[in-house]
Amino acid sequence: MCGEIMEIAGIICEYNPFHLGHARQLQLLREALGADTAVISAMSGNYVQRGMPAAWDKSTRAAAAVAAGVDLVLELPVTGVLSSAEGFARTGVEILHRLGIVDYLCFGSETGAAAPFEDLAQMMETPAYVERLRQALGHGLSYPAARQQAAGALGALLRRPNDILALEYIRALRSLNASLRPLAIARGGDYHATTPDAQEPSATALRAMLPGNGWKNYVPSAAAAKLGAGAIYDLRHGERAVLARLRAMTGDDWAQCAHGSEGLWCKAQRAAASAESYNALLWEIKSRRYPLTRIQRLVLCAYLGLTQRDLARPIPYVRILACNERGRTLIRAAKARGSLPLVNAGAKPPDADYFALEIRCTDLFTLFAPPGTPTPCGCEQQLRIQFQK
Repeated sequence: MCGEIMEIAGIICEYNPFHLGHARQLQLLREALGADTAVISAMSGNYVQRGMPAAWDKSTRAAAAVAAGVDLVLELPVTGVLSSAEGFARTGVEILHRLGIVDYLCFGSETGAAAPFEDLAQMMETPAYVERLRQALGHGLSYPAARQQAAGALGALLRRPNDILALEYIRALRSLNASLRPLAIARGGDYHATTPDAQEPSATALRAMLPGNGWKNYVPSAAAAKLGAGAIYDLRHGERAVLARLRAMTGDDWAQCAHGSEGLWCKAQRAAASAESYNALLWEIKSRRYPLTRIQRLVLCAYLGLTQRDLARPIPYVRILACNERGRTLIRAAKARGSLPLVNAGAKPPDADYFALEIRCTDLFTLFAPPGTPTPCGCEQQLRIQFQK
């Protein structure tokens, strides 16, 4: 509880873009917890967890979320975003937990209840599960398939994307001994649908409408106004830059690249030497053992120069991306009670090394903009001269 606010809910998200399904989540959580419930979102920055640049820059997406009803948007750091689903979830939960003011962790899931995931998370901590997982991996199954098999009857919870993240949120809550209470909201529609549902559109379907304007019919009008004013980013604009960076990498560079374990980096290096397009590169690297999202994260981390050590480093601070008046109250409370430094736009971050990593990733993101797009004036650019001094 914070001042006159009855409850505070946290959401881990990407809002790429914020759509009617997200608006419905806000509505349902406030129906469950009270109309005056405050909402804090830990949102992916300029890159998203499936290993791609976001369709809009982080500042534009954060402004759209606040316009649509979120009170405070914090950045989920790139090192957490480009981790596995487990690392993504843990980073988001850690941020919300360390704010010291969040009461609930709210998430969408196809199952729509938290209890089954709590049962599964508990079972996955047992020696029997660990042994079944080891055996399944030994038979050549991919990690997702092996985990689903090892989970037995509860493995059905690992078939759909929001349910998979729901499990990881619960596991992170347990691992961090966080006091946040889980609140699952039933997520309708199909996460991967290419045709948008009127009430529960998939972000995948909306991005497929870009660069046209059809997506605006499935986005709250206040959010659409913010997004419509922003540039649209797409990997195809920076495809040649990605391929050039990968061809210039040495064997030592590849060996240290995040997601390149088990010799996967060797296969990626060979493919990068001759692939004529991004898609051709992916399909030369892909195999039954590795899902496409891992390959995409490997390629993006190689382009950004992110190592496995980078992804594993502790969170040094979190950026404030956007807020309303109630969000400012939440910021003051979190600074007073929390254990995680919050960085305002225009303030110098407390970790210069991590800030340098942010600058590099932001600079490389701008290459995914259409030709002629002005460079976004994000907080990294604002602080560059100060940092270099």
